[in-house]
Amino acid sequence: MTAFLTLIIVIFILVAIWQMVKIFDLSQVGSSDDSEVASDKDNKINGYLMMGFLVFIYAITIASFWFLGDLPLTSNAASEHGTEIDKLMIISMVVIFIVQTITQFLLHYFAFKYKGEKGRKALFYADNNTLEAIWTFIPVIVLAGLIIYGLFTWTSIMNVEETEDTIVVELYAQQFNWKARYSGEDNTLGMANVRLIDIDRANILGVDDSDPYAADDIIVTELHLPVGVPVLFKMRSQDVLHSMYMPHFRAQINCVPGMITQFGFTPSVTTADMRLNPDIQEKVENINILRRAKSDELEALGKDVLYEFDYLLLCNKICGTSHYNMQMKVIVETQEEYDAWIKEQTLFKDSLIEDEPVEEEVVIIQE
Repeated sequence: MTAFLTLIIVIFILVAIWQMVKIFDLSQVGSSDDSEVASDKDNKINGYLMMGFLVFIYAITIASFWFLGDLPLTSNAASEHGTEIDKLMIISMVVIFIVQTITQFLLHYFAFKYKGEKGRKALFYADNNTLEAIWTFIPVIVLAGLIIYGLFTWTSIMNVEETEDTIVVELYAQQFNWKARYSGEDNTLGMANVRLIDIDRANILGVDDSDPYAADDIIVTELHLPVGVPVLFKMRSQDVLHSMYMPHFRAQINCVPGMITQFGFTPSVTTADMRLNPDIQEKVENINILRRAKSDELEALGKDVLYEFDYLLLCNKICGTSHYNMQMKVIVETQEEYDAWIKEQTLFKDSLIEDEPVEEEVVIIQE
């Protein structure tokens, strides 16, 4: 693959050099060479090529819908706000598709119809207020509608009210893994700072152990969420810019070093129920077809051959060499299952390794 990309880049460079040489030759003063001047035959060929390219655009669009139309995540949003995001996305794509279809046809058709011919003078308008108004006001109205609709959708998602029922969870990003910190019974996260990280004491997130709110915090490497309960996520990054991305929950926001960002949603579908979704089952089967073809390689690496669906927390920023593998498993379950799991976890105060007392050396001086 690397060799192929290198070859493509070399070809593009050579084409660019060739075009630059042609431009240089044409720019020479006093040059009588008219070999680069388009003839009627050249214009006719280019006109038909424009129509051919229009057919190609439409064909590749239809083929993409036909063969790749099942790839987007549709009808399987796992959060309450996810349906609004999907609706906004569908409306935007429909508008873009209609505009693209019409404008591309007009562009290529007019290039074909009004191709250059000797003796024909192009008709043009130096100024036309009607046309200017049409192609100004229509895009303004359409875009304003999309932007206002998107703004209301964004506001309804981002204005998370922190109530007694809201679970507060910190997502901590670092190259190249995630940690989650639950706020415990007091539902308040203890203060934390990267300067307080102490590996010797197992304080891997830099939680302030002198903060009373930190005592009952719970640090885990697998995220569990109860279905139907609002969750407020507070994000921190230890090193570089990361991005919290949960595609099935339609959730994404940057994790910025030195500041806390937040995002909230209410999970609406458990992991077990999502595995029964026909759309998800079809996608899982398509993945397993590919994995069965590489079963020997996967077994050699000690990995499971067959894939089973799980929600995932991913990093959507290219944050380094192992960015592709920066993920955390997310399990959405019933309230009873969540309560049973949370009781099994170790509290932050109990996870710390206490400093060993320093033994003082006693020196006896004999006279």
